[in-house]
Amino acid sequence: MAVSITGWGHNKFGTNPNISSEEMIKDVVEQAINHAEIETRDIDTIVVGTFNNGFQKQDFHAALPAISQEHLKHVPSSRVENACATGSAAIHTAMNAIEAKRAKIALVVGVEKMTERSTAEVGDILLGASYRKEEGDIKGGFAGVFAQIADGYFQKYGDKSEILAKIAAKNHKNGSVNPFAHMQIDLGFKFCNNISEKNPYVAKPLKRTDCSMVSDGAAALIIAEQETSLSMKRSINFRATKQVNDILPLSKRDKTEFKGAELAWREALADSKISLDDLSFVETHDCFTIAELIEYEAMGLTKKGEGFKAIEEGIVYKDGRLPINPSGGLKSKGHPIGATGVSQHVMSCMQLMNEAGEMQVENARLAGIFNMGGSAVANYVSILERIH
Repeated sequence: MAVSITGWGHNKFGTNPNISSEEMIKDVVEQAINHAEIETRDIDTIVVGTFNNGFQKQDFHAALPAISQEHLKHVPSSRVENACATGSAAIHTAMNAIEAKRAKIALVVGVEKMTERSTAEVGDILLGASYRKEEGDIKGGFAGVFAQIADGYFQKYGDKSEILAKIAAKNHKNGSVNPFAHMQIDLGFKFCNNISEKNPYVAKPLKRTDCSMVSDGAAALIIAEQETSLSMKRSINFRATKQVNDILPLSKRDKTEFKGAELAWREALADSKISLDDLSFVETHDCFTIAELIEYEAMGLTKKGEGFKAIEEGIVYKDGRLPINPSGGLKSKGHPIGATGVSQHVMSCMQLMNEAGEMQVENARLAGIFNMGGSAVANYVSILERIH
């Protein structure tokens, strides 16, 4: 059974000290329902994605949407978690309910409130998405995990610090015109490439500009069976979805290549009967710039060790052959863990509906999305296509 996205909501990511998860959920749920032009009573099931793991004391996020929407109080609602891919896991869970004919219309919410904790506390909480038995004492938290990945990649293929700086500069330029982005500033290559008081090493060789920000944020989707969606104002079809996992400990795999991501891309493209060249753009999971570099290779844009060519040849810029992260990605937009996967789908739908404003990629027809949990452990790819 085909499944389509028919509406969405998205708040501004950032440091929002006076806004709770409950309030963020209320905001994006109202947006999504209004955008899809449905009634709250039309929703058959709810899936909420949040990582939490100690970010805040309020848990049981599945119960929060109904507080502000009385008609949702008796609707089945579940919470899912799959590290940084929690948002995509929530989408897949909702799609499963529709494909099993247990629901016709589903509400998906991704949310995270991260900024109530100190930087050190956030770093430790995020290490819950690593293999603590071996990686729990790495300095720099999750940045330290990806610093080890970057160091291994540099040892294998040479120092690519300047390439990482170009990736950061590209994403900050794209994000400077994204009204939902945490940081709407075009930092430029020179700033991203140089060590400074404002851009120190977080975990060498990764600088602050190589790392996504600690953010609060929420996003929501209305997902419907395609037959139902055809009578609605918007219908964006999942042409393919794929989840492929990899083993958790970095010690048990080659950390310089994301094999699970590679398989997820390969299978999703095969299922959708297209090639990478057919995509109009990709929203990919740049939690760290080294991740985006390796993802170029995993998606098949370049050979292994040659991801730098995607930047050097201009392929991944907004006016290039395959724009990567026209939204600014996690690097600029922010990375509220549970919201990220949902946000990537919202940004892609905006592009496909020609509703992306200054972020708009010309003639966007097919979208690719990659969202990963942990260090490329849970790997999700979506291929989206506008129906009407």
